[in-house]
Amino acid sequence: MTHDLGGRVADNDKSMVAKIVGMGVTLGAVWVANKVVDTAWEKTKGHKPPAADSTDEDIKFSEVALAAVITGAVVALSRVLATRGAAKLIAR
Repeated sequence: MTHDLGGRVADNDKSMVAKIVGMGVTLGAVWVANKVVDTAWEKTKGHKPPAADSTDEDIKFSEVALAAVITGAVVALSRVLATRGAAKLIAR
């Protein structure tokens, strides 16, 4: 049983919902961002982007670094947009 203590319980419930929704939206956005990077890389380079932990000697370090930078930037941006979008949705 919960009691309303000046709106704190309602705020805590809303905060928990915001965190759960935000986490779900962020995970989805990161997945989509990775797929977008993979698809764009394949169209421009003709193969999937190299994995950061790849030990294949045929792959240049510059290509691994470029893939990591692009993927990191796109994922970070998608997380920011997803988090802000979820926060706006919860604030309604």
